[in-house]
Amino acid sequence: MPVVSFIVKRLAGVVTIVFAVSLLVFSLLALSPGSLVDTLLGDQQPTPEAVAAIQDKYHLRDPFIVQYWHWLASALQGDLGRSIQSGEFVTDVIAAHVPLTLQLALFVLFIVVVFGITTGMAAGIRQGGKLDRISSALTVIGMSTPGFAVGILLIYVFGVQLAWFPVYGAGGNGFADRVSHLALPAVALSAGLAALIMRQTRAAVLNVMEQDYITFARARGLGWARIMTRYALRNTALPMVTASGLLLIAAISGAALVESVFSLPGIGRLMVQSVNAKDVPVVQGLAFFVALLVVLVNLLVDVIALVLDPRTRTAARG
Repeated sequence: MPVVSFIVKRLAGVVTIVFAVSLLVFSLLALSPGSLVDTLLGDQQPTPEAVAAIQDKYHLRDPFIVQYWHWLASALQGDLGRSIQSGEFVTDVIAAHVPLTLQLALFVLFIVVVFGITTGMAAGIRQGGKLDRISSALTVIGMSTPGFAVGILLIYVFGVQLAWFPVYGAGGNGFADRVSHLALPAVALSAGLAALIMRQTRAAVLNVMEQDYITFARARGLGWARIMTRYALRNTALPMVTASGLLLIAAISGAALVESVFSLPGIGRLMVQSVNAKDVPVVQGLAFFVALLVVLVNLLVDVIALVLDPRTRTAARG
């Protein structure tokens, strides 16, 4: 029951954060430069009838808090307004671009977890060895290189010179074609993230390997594989899960430049296009969606932490 109480409190905190984020997102409209009416009209002619229709639709004659209440009530019902560019519902526009970005983010997470965690654990186990020195150098390079720069380099080497992978679009002829189109963007986006989790995993493994229970396990003659799976990996799982949740968020929110480089029609590229076109309803909808996704991923990470580590359950009871 104390754990259930902890989860209920976290859900209450999530609701509070969502309301605060919704207020900030709605404020994008009020803070946009120029006239609100001109911004919402887009390419329409500012006739008196069109101006009056926009003012009635967005309640622009009402005080700010009343405007926000109407927008929030509509947003909670799944209505985020219509795009100024296309006239489509914002929810439909976002829904058309979300699957590709989620596929790219999961691809990135897979690369980061498989490569970053494996290499970080191996480097931590063999501290000071050749692999540890190489991985440390790769970590510095990966964390200091922007994803879009890595993407341009990958396009030139593997797309133009070697012609191993396509460099444009998302493909659409089955799973293999989609993977081949997302391979270079996923590697470009995961370079810095893999370096980050590699460093965190190495530090966690170094800390675990210095603990007394590892020494006692080795003194008892337990096999190396059993020590690593039962003791080391189990005690490093919590920081890995926490970092993986944050990396998934970073992959989604940081996809804008990489998607633009590879011409991927995801939410990152949609955000760039909407900002350039001053399509405020779409920008609001995307900001609200990403913020909601961040909050839900953090909640999921907290719940997984409660399941994995008994110490967090003890803290929750406290």
